[in-house]
Amino acid sequence: MAINPSVIEDFSLKSNNTFAISAKAKYFAQAKSVVCLKNLISSYPHLPKFFLGAGSNVLLTQDFPGLIIKIAIPGISYLYEQEDNVFLEAGAGEPWENLIDYAIQHQLYGIENLTLIPGTVGGACVQNIGAYSAEFQEVVEWVKLYDMAENVEKILTKQECQFGYRESIFKHSPSFAIVSVGIRLNKKPCFRLQYPGIKEEMQKRGVSTPTLLDVVEVIRNIRNSKLPDTKKLGNAGSFFKNPKISLKQYEELRQSYPLVPGFPEGDNQVKVPAGWLIEQCGWKGKRRGNCGVYEKQALILVNYGEAQGNEILLLAKEIQSSVQSKFHISLETEVVIL
Repeated sequence: MAINPSVIEDFSLKSNNTFAISAKAKYFAQAKSVVCLKNLISSYPHLPKFFLGAGSNVLLTQDFPGLIIKIAIPGISYLYEQEDNVFLEAGAGEPWENLIDYAIQHQLYGIENLTLIPGTVGGACVQNIGAYSAEFQEVVEWVKLYDMAENVEKILTKQECQFGYRESIFKHSPSFAIVSVGIRLNKKPCFRLQYPGIKEEMQKRGVSTPTLLDVVEVIRNIRNSKLPDTKKLGNAGSFFKNPKISLKQYEELRQSYPLVPGFPEGDNQVKVPAGWLIEQCGWKGKRRGNCGVYEKQALILVNYGEAQGNEILLLAKEIQSSVQSKFHISLETEVVIL
């Protein structure tokens, strides 16, 4: 029996993960405040717990035997401003696109390239979301969290968050529940439009001096043309990280595959698009039962209807194996496997 009236037993998570996997949680609840979060945690001291955002970067491979707490703490608050910046605090449960819309409404710059990435502000922090040469960590000032292991609220500096490529300390600290994030946005534009496709789309629209709304609309158009709508086709966006390899290995790879794309990463490393590697192995558009590889972007695995999490995980492992065999490159998952 649930001992907290806000907790639901044997709860289907299908509508709480964008892969639309029909796994269940033994107990499930939403936390809309820090007080609620603490009460939920203290009510079930011995159960395993998992903090969930929008479920847009997780693959559920089994029923969860404990308590899943959906972080639903809302709000976007103005804190203060300086000559060039405005500082905000956003609740971890605030939908990410609401923050984008807030920035557009107030003519604030710095996150426009990250539009239409599914999830919440808290999830953006866990994942250090990125797209079109921008990452969330660039605008993060601090992160407020509740550490259930120590039963204490903390504020981590940007450096303490240990952000990396689709990485942060939060991915490896299951006792941390993000409560809110301090964000610094710019008053003046400093657009990044060098990514392939953005310039071309601007030219098609006849835009030579883009506004904030122009940039957002162009990126939204590009994303909508390439990526599946989670409401129509279950997915979690990019399933794998783009691997970094040594410059030496990249040059050797080019001997056999002259068209392999690569982007310098410093320290004699090159980032290779995982989607290209997967496509070269023949996976793009391939279907396995109820799941498969998206026909327009090989980096995305999709649920065609009734796939189980383990089916998708098995497909992912087959893809990793074939890329390793063909290119001697290891692919890491970007999605959290639960």
